[in-house]
Amino acid sequence: MHKGRLEAFSDGVIAIIITIMVLELKVPHGHALADLVPLLPVFLSYVLSFIFVGIYWNNHHHMFQAVHRVSGGALWANLHLLFWLSVIPFVTSWMGEHHGEAAPVALYGGVLLACAIAYTILQLTLLKAHGRESVLARAIESGTKEKLSLALYLAAVPIAFASPVVSQLLFVTVAIIWLVPDRRIERVLADEHRAAGKA
Repeated sequence: MHKGRLEAFSDGVIAIIITIMVLELKVPHGHALADLVPLLPVFLSYVLSFIFVGIYWNNHHHMFQAVHRVSGGALWANLHLLFWLSVIPFVTSWMGEHHGEAAPVALYGGVLLACAIAYTILQLTLLKAHGRESVLARAIESGTKEKLSLALYLAAVPIAFASPVVSQLLFVTVAIIWLVPDRRIERVLADEHRAAGKA
C-alpha cells in the first residue's frame, strides 16, 4: 500500500489534536493583565504539549520520508500512535488545572510514555517491512534519544507522587532533547541521492 494516504490521515488527526488543545484555553472573566496569571499553568501545559505533538509530527514526517510502502500492520501501529496522541489534550487540560498534584502529572507522564512506546512499535513495524539494510534501518540504528526518552518517562511517572515539579522538569528535558534537530534520516537520504547521482 502507498504511504500517502496514511501520511495525509495522520496529518489531519494531529491538526485536530492541536486544535482541541488550544480550545481548552479559556478567556479570563476580567480585563486586566493580572487576570491572566491564574491561567499561566494551563498555558504552560498547552505549550509543552504543543511542543510534544509537534515533535511527533516532525519525526513522523521524517520517518516516512525513508519509507516506500506500508503494510496492514503499519496501519494499525500508526492508529495506535494516533490514539495515544489524541489523549494528550485531556491529560494536558487536567495537569494544567491541577499542575501541582501528583495524579494528573503522573497520568500525563504515562500518556507520554505510551506515545513513545507506540512510536517505537510503529518504527519496528516499518523496519520489519523494509529490512535491516533499508534507509530507515541505517538512519535510526543508534536510537539513543529514543531510549533516553523512554527512561525519563519511566522515571517521571513514579517520581510524580513524590515531587510533581521534578516530573514536569523531566518532561521538559525530553522536549529539549528532541528540539535539537535530528538529522539522521536526512543525512542517510542525502547519501542515497548522492550515490544515485554518481551511479
